[in-house]
Amino acid sequence: MPKRLYGETMSVLNVHVGRLELQNPVMPAAGTFGYGEEYASLIDLDRLGAIVTKGISLAPQEGNPPPRMWETCGGMLNSIGLHNVGLEVFAQEKLPFLRRFKAPVIVNFFGHTIDEYVEVAEKLSALTGVAALEANLSCPNIKEGGIHFGSTYTSVAEITNVLIKSVKLPIIIKLSSQVSDIKEIALAAEGEGAEAITLINSVPAMAIDLDSRRPLVGGVTGGLSGPAIKPIALKAVWEAASAVRIPIIGVGGITNYRDALEFLTVGATAVQVGTANFTNPRTMAEIIEGLEIFLHNNGIEDLKEIIGSLKL
Repeated sequence: MPKRLYGETMSVLNVHVGRLELQNPVMPAAGTFGYGEEYASLIDLDRLGAIVTKGISLAPQEGNPPPRMWETCGGMLNSIGLHNVGLEVFAQEKLPFLRRFKAPVIVNFFGHTIDEYVEVAEKLSALTGVAALEANLSCPNIKEGGIHFGSTYTSVAEITNVLIKSVKLPIIIKLSSQVSDIKEIALAAEGEGAEAITLINSVPAMAIDLDSRRPLVGGVTGGLSGPAIKPIALKAVWEAASAVRIPIIGVGGITNYRDALEFLTVGATAVQVGTANFTNPRTMAEIIEGLEIFLHNNGIEDLKEIIGSLKL
């Protein structure tokens, strides 16, 4: 039976991302939502399609020196450097909280070598309450690992292959737009068994203080996120969607339901919200409600009618 919205029938929002069935396509982007606990008093976590954690590494990581964030025109520059509590603390102190909610938990993770990626993935997959793993092959803010592993067909294929062989959980590969051919890179992940792709991460960027002639973030360069990168992300998702059949999770500059619908229209199955969570913690809830109302008002019964519906 269809649900009700303001006394009327409500459209179906559920989607499948690999083996995961989500009640709606909206989730946070890794690194912008902490470990979920930080936002629990501000937004109903049970309302989300999924919860994506901050990136987890084998050992705790301090990240880059401060300052780590700087507001730019149309976005934000960050140089966090994947600061995180490490796998052991995550398992003991963060994951038990997340198990309280019905939204599936997707753990973003990374390593500095392929062996580290595999070790983190194996240990995370053994934890109760983890529904899927999102391998970060696209962070521009660290010296080793990150985007290095996501820059060529060969490297993406190699790391995807070993991860698929090492764990039974769904593997999602998070890629960067900063590659020569995103179709080729996406096909590498699909060909080796990835169940979904996340596109994109922040875009390498820089800001300086002219008076002091020094960089405005401690890592010298950082990653640009927010509305400024939405056109870049849309193009990457559209190109990848034309090449692969596995689901794509679109991310980059989404601030409202119309932004989310644009990503779905070019071929994304789900979306992640990042920088907008900082300015309005209720952004994801508002997007979900906006999707419901938009579909209802336009007589669309199922969100899947929107996915990949771009007219050329």
